[in-house]
Amino acid sequence: MSSEAFNEFDDAEAPGLPEHLYFHVPFCRSKCSYCDFNSFADCDAQSVFAVFAGMEAEVRRWSVTALPGVIATVYVGGGTPSLHAAPVGRLLEHVRQELLVRDDAEITVEANPDSLTPSALEALLEGGANRISVGVQAFDDSVLRLLGRIHDARQARAALSLVREAGVDLSVDLICGVPGQSMASWAESLEQALDAGARHVSVYPLSIEEGTPLAAAVSGGRVPDPDPDLAAEMMLLAESRLAEAGVARYEVANYAVPGHESRHNSAYWTGRSYIGTGPGAHGMLEASTARTIGMYRADPSGDDVARVRYANPGDIQRWFAGTPCEIELLSTDEAAREDVMLGLRLVRGVLASQVSAAGLDGVLRSLGADGLTELADGRWRTTQRGWLLGNVVFGRVWAGE
Repeated sequence: MSSEAFNEFDDAEAPGLPEHLYFHVPFCRSKCSYCDFNSFADCDAQSVFAVFAGMEAEVRRWSVTALPGVIATVYVGGGTPSLHAAPVGRLLEHVRQELLVRDDAEITVEANPDSLTPSALEALLEGGANRISVGVQAFDDSVLRLLGRIHDARQARAALSLVREAGVDLSVDLICGVPGQSMASWAESLEQALDAGARHVSVYPLSIEEGTPLAAAVSGGRVPDPDPDLAAEMMLLAESRLAEAGVARYEVANYAVPGHESRHNSAYWTGRSYIGTGPGAHGMLEASTARTIGMYRADPSGDDVARVRYANPGDIQRWFAGTPCEIELLSTDEAAREDVMLGLRLVRGVLASQVSAAGLDGVLRSLGADGLTELADGRWRTTQRGWLLGNVVFGRVWAGE
């Protein structure tokens, strides 16, 4: 990972004021078979208007608190933000009007190939987007059909070509380990992402989430269970092939040309505060900030709350009506363990001194004895095996045992 990309995400203590802003646009043309995100298909125009108006109002409320720092990154996810590109563009303009935004801020919008038309891209760029993350998932039409995607490989190539010709940073999402997906098909998807000029690629093994149509198909025997060994082979192939092309892995599932790492996601992995806006959006604040805005009241007898995570109501009407968000209070020890856990997602790992301060030396040594972590140059990192078995590593670190 390039040092330049992490100048603002070094190992110093994270600043308290949130400088990162996430918007959740919960609308899709249709739900994919594997998706358990908070999203809704075929919503009426009134709901769409209400959500965007509500997010603009939420930005305005933040602006009068004077609590946000100078905004360094904005990320618009979903759902399918490109489905409503014009209001997304206006929302981004609203952010610049209400908040202080760095001149070099990274402003990312997620897009799907079926809705990333020339006019949609133009609206996003006019709003200030400078990074487009396209949910391609595969360049194999049979794989796309199983995933319930409504675009095909031809549409994916056309959408990526639009972004490339616009000269905007392009990120491509791919899914591996899909039942019926061959190594040859996977290799071809990697090649097409590279051919499209992607300077950032995210690679996710398919996860079967409870309550999704794909989970029902698997449990009913209509679709075979994903093969974790095949998924691991595909992840290894992605790591080697993308590295050959100069797109190096810098996090568990993310690869980039040096200097094009996702600054927004890097804020998550390095314990930075961020504001989550929209139905179902999540955010994280330092305890002092959360107390200032009344998100929680400190125990007068004393408490040890360092960090507050919150989740907005997922239901549009409940969110718009101002239903209180769910909050999770993290103690100083829990926040320290979380920072180590998230830091181990990064290829660079975490400083040994940070591990010691979190009281996790024994845990990391135990993971090392199991071949899952290693200490080198003053940093604990996951081994290749630890990368592939990341959930085991992260679970033990969070549990502190």
